[in-house]
Amino acid sequence: MTASDTHRAIEAVWRIEAPRLIAGLAGLVRDVGLAEELAQDALVAALEQWPESGVPRNPGAWLMTVSKRRAIDLIRRNERLQRNLIELGHRLDLEEEPPEIDEIEDDLLRLVFTACHPALSMEARVALTLRVLGGLTTDEIARAFLVPESTVAQRIVRAKRTLADRRVPFEVPQGAELAGRLSSVLEVIYLIFNEGYSATAGDDWMRPGLCADALRLGRVLAGLMPKEPEVHGLVALMEIQASRSAARVGPEGEPILLLEQNRARWDRLLIGRGLAALDRAEELSGTLGPYTLQAAIAACHARALTPEDTDWVRIAALYEALARMSRSPVVELNRAVALSMAYGPAAGLELLDQIVAEPSLKGYHLLPSVRGDLLFKLGRLEEARAEFERAAGMTRNARERALLEERATACRNG
Repeated sequence: MTASDTHRAIEAVWRIEAPRLIAGLAGLVRDVGLAEELAQDALVAALEQWPESGVPRNPGAWLMTVSKRRAIDLIRRNERLQRNLIELGHRLDLEEEPPEIDEIEDDLLRLVFTACHPALSMEARVALTLRVLGGLTTDEIARAFLVPESTVAQRIVRAKRTLADRRVPFEVPQGAELAGRLSSVLEVIYLIFNEGYSATAGDDWMRPGLCADALRLGRVLAGLMPKEPEVHGLVALMEIQASRSAARVGPEGEPILLLEQNRARWDRLLIGRGLAALDRAEELSGTLGPYTLQAAIAACHARALTPEDTDWVRIAALYEALARMSRSPVVELNRAVALSMAYGPAAGLELLDQIVAEPSLKGYHLLPSVRGDLLFKLGRLEEARAEFERAAGMTRNARERALLEERATACRNG
């Protein structure tokens, strides 16, 4: 294995193991920020040693062992944590077997709820969890939030400092506190899923590992809170969207849009799980919440055997209900697409032009992308070309940029 092969292997291992590593360490040291630092120390050790020694048979256990050793060294140097040394010494057995999967999942769940503690702002909760659990960089999080990278970096630093200063317990809350933190937990999980479903940057259109992490956390939450409709609504939404994964990417990694996908490649098992979760959410709901509404929209696509069978009138009505509940520029953007499919591109463009000056969408490439598509359908090819080129210049994803440039070329060629 060459050095570059080893570095790619380390990067892949880190993407998979980092959330579990940080969660396991946080369970030991009871400090999310410290756990992340220890995990990164182990990553540095891997980058130094693995090119010479090779990737170990169990890289996750290797990283955990190194992290534990660093934890002991750090605690010995840190007087503030000296009182915990004896207790921690009993718990840290470097020869012990790797933790069981159930223990890891429990730690991951504790990590999500700790990162969503009310001592933090909503923005900080989401940013911190995406960082330590999803393994996203500050730049990727900034793209997801449509805010500057420096803002996200400051949020993460302040969040970790706040958790440490207030000695926030590393635990899943109970009773009313559990319900109160649920909305931000659901938001975090869905943002992680979305980053995996449509990567904001890089050479790949999708990052399936993030989707799998988010879906697994959602299923764990559904088991923990079986009577909470929005948990089932979110799980339903992610299951149905994940069912399209294999059809969303072509042989060369290029993105394939929804209406052009081979529906025979949609995962019917995931669709079945999603529809069952949606049924459960609707049974429990008095009024459908935002995730259940979005799952109902996804179900309209899942139930259509061909693109022509799609019930766009119902989808437009569901988006209108969603906009009334949680109006946002992104929801309006999606509603414009639904209106265009139900009633023609002019109807969608009319709504889209009402939000085109929205400041939060200034760097959002899907706005010119959708506008270009509607202009193309109206035969306004020169305007459409300009919008596709503008969108291509804004996206950070190479596959998406290639698709947008291809559409701009098609406009130029008439």
